[in-house]
Amino acid sequence: MIRTEAARLVTLVDDIIHLSQLDEGAAPDRETVDLLETAKDAASALGDSATEKGIHVSVSGESVSISGVRSFLHEMIYNLCDNAIKYNVENGSVEITVVRKEQEAVVTVKDTGIGIPAEHQSRIFERFFRVDKSRSKASGGTGLGLSIANEIVLRHNGTLKLDSKTGRGTVITVTLPVEGPEHE
Repeated sequence: MIRTEAARLVTLVDDIIHLSQLDEGAAPDRETVDLLETAKDAASALGDSATEKGIHVSVSGESVSISGVRSFLHEMIYNLCDNAIKYNVENGSVEITVVRKEQEAVVTVKDTGIGIPAEHQSRIFERFFRVDKSRSKASGGTGLGLSIANEIVLRHNGTLKLDSKTGRGTVITVTLPVEGPEHE
């Protein structure tokens, strides 16, 4: 129990430090990032936790490159998928899709999870907000993952949209600009 709680504290401190860095505007240099490859890497990193819950994770779409901070974009997709796995039903699924629509890259994370009640949807991107505190603690969440994902989207001049129904799952859609002539 001590080891588990210590690991939770380390994760919490890491998340707080990362949010602080985002608040300060500290960001590594931008580079060309392939979002499909980034999504595949994030899904692969979550393979063990998905397998433990019997969650099938799939990644599909097309290669879309944007100018961004690779580590931040990986963390954004990772956090969205991590939540989709944690709050999914046993033997559920998570679908990650990457497509280009005109001058925008669209990343969608769709799950078959428990969904988010309508009255809580406006708050889920707030720091430390949890819909069900008992379930979040059991799943090891810090209450910062979606807040960090939202901050990363904002730092990349993007938008994040939520569509969720209790008992029917959640779809989070991230739209990011495809910038520069090298991406046309």
